[in-house]
Parts: sequence; structure tokens; C-alpha cells
Amino acid sequence: MMLVKKMLNGIMMKEITIKELADQYDVSTRTIQLRIKKLGYEWDSKQSIYRYVGEEPEPLEVDFNTLISKNNKMPAEQKQTNSEIAASVSYLNESESTSDSVSKASTTTSKVDAIDILLQNPKDRSKRVYRGFYFDDDVLSIIDRVPKSYKSELVNEALRKVFKEKGLLD
Repeated sequence: MMLVKKMLNGIMMKEITIKELADQYDVSTRTIQLRIKKLGYEWDSKQSIYRYVGEEPEPLEVDFNTLISKNNKMPAEQKQTNSEIAASVSYLNESESTSDSVSKASTTTSKVDAIDILLQNPKDRSKRVYRGFYFDDDVLSIIDRVPKSYKSELVNEALRKVFKEKGLLD
């Protein structure tokens, strides 16, 4: 059991790093940072401390393990989703590969669209440019469910799908 108070003190006293916490919980450093931020803390880089800026009472006595263990249930759900997607992909591969069948696949929930296919088959990463953007928590929670190596592809495909629907891409 690691209380938020103990974890934050450990980070501020340089007894433990975000990277070590991430390794301990088998999550990314970004996930650890997001959990701390969701608790209402912001990092003050000048003083190297976390400041509480939340509105609720400061959650110092909360067990940090419970915040991460909820996230650890995701891979099981994701494995189930991935197997469903794999079944859909094999069904799609067996059917005719006309533009009609692809458009039908993207409009029905029982079939798969480009984003679902991406979850199974990563695309070539050529001609990529890094840009940083801010995301809302609800969108970021969906992106965080995807394995680290697929996040850029997922965002690209989601944006590509929206841009095609709006007629901005061919």
C-alpha cells in the first residue's frame, strides 16, 4: 500500500522517480503523471514539488495502488476487444474487398473500420512529423487504452476518418 502522501514525498525528496513508479506498476510514465494530475496536483518545476490545486480535500490518504490497479484491468478488456477485432478482420478479409463492403464495415458495429484494423495491423511510419497537442481527459483516456506503439497511428486514423467525412481529404 502506497499512500499518495508517501508517493509525492518520495518524488519530491528524489527517493523515487516517476519512471521507477511506472516500472513498478507496469504502466507508462505518462499514466503516472496523469493519475497525479487527476488527483489535483500540478508539478512546480521551479521548486521541484507537486502543488495541490484541486477543489476537493487534498487526497493524501488515498492508496495510489487503487488508482493504478483500475488501469491494470484494461489489458484484459483490451485483449477481449482485440480478439473481437481480429475475428472481424478475418471476416472482412474473407468478404469481397470492394469499396461497398469497406463502407458497410465502417457503418455497422459488427464489422470493422480503419481504426479497428489499425489496432491489429500497424501502418508504415514513414514521413512522420512530431507535434505536441493538448487533449481533453475523456479523449486521452481512450488513447491511453491503446498500446504505446499504436497511439500515433490511432490518432492519425481517427483524424483521417473525420477529415474524409468532412471532405478535407480524398
